[in-house]
Amino acid sequence: MKYVRIQREGEPVWGVVQGDIVHTLAGAPYERICYDGKTAPFEGCTLLAPCEPSKILCVGKNYYDHAVEMGEGVPDRPILFLKGPNTINHPEGQIHAPNFVQRLDYEGELAFVIKRRAKEIQPEKFMDYILGYTCLNDVTARDVQKSDGQWSRGKGMDGFAPVGPIVTDEVDGGDLAIQTRLNGTVVQSSRTSRFMHKIPQLLAFITQSITLEPGDLVTTGTPSGIGPMAPGDTVEVEIEGIGILRNYIV
Repeated sequence: MKYVRIQREGEPVWGVVQGDIVHTLAGAPYERICYDGKTAPFEGCTLLAPCEPSKILCVGKNYYDHAVEMGEGVPDRPILFLKGPNTINHPEGQIHAPNFVQRLDYEGELAFVIKRRAKEIQPEKFMDYILGYTCLNDVTARDVQKSDGQWSRGKGMDGFAPVGPIVTDEVDGGDLAIQTRLNGTVVQSSRTSRFMHKIPQLLAFITQSITLEPGDLVTTGTPSGIGPMAPGDTVEVEIEGIGILRNYIV
C-alpha cells in the first residue's frame, strides 16, 4: 500500500493512495486499516509528513563512501543518534536555519516508519514491524555539529527532518536508487544495496536497547556527496518507487 497524510478542512488525515485517488482513513494505519468512506484527488492534496513519530532514530555513516568522506574512520557498528519530533517537516515545506548557522547541509536518506511496538526484534522478523519506506532529508547545521563535538543541536533544530511524500510497503528497501538534487543538479547518487549495515540488522541493533513505538521513524544514513544549501535553493531527495521529497531553503 501507499500511505499519505493530507490536510483536509484544516485537519490532518491519513489516507491510502489507489491510482490517482486518496481514500481517507478514520485513523492511523498502524494496527488496522479503517476507511472513512471519503476520497480526494491525489494531485489536489496538500501532503503532510507521513508519520507522527515520538522520536526519529538516525544512523550515521552507513555508506562506506560517506564514512570516508567525513574523514573520521569507518565504524564497525551502527552509529545512532536521535532527532526530536520538532524536526519533522513536510513535503514542499520550507527549511530555515537560525541566523548563527554558517553552513546548512543536505543529507538524502531512505527512512522507514514503525507500525507496532518493537523491542529486541530478530532480523528475520523485521518486515513485521515496518509500515513502509519513505524519503528523508537529514538537514544538518554542519558548523554547529563540528563545533559542539556532538550531533544533537546541529541535527536537531526545528524543521530539520523533511519527510515524505508517501510511505510505501511496495518496494524493497534493501536495493533502491537514491538521488539528491540541489537546484536540479545531482549532488548525491547511490543505491541502498550499498549500506554497510542492512535494514534487518539495523532494526535488531536499535531495538536491543531502544524500544520503538508505532509511528517512530528510522532513517538509514546518507551516501557521499553532502554539501551546503543556501536561501533560495531547492533541494530534492528522490528514491526509486517512493517519489520526490522537495523542500525550499529560506
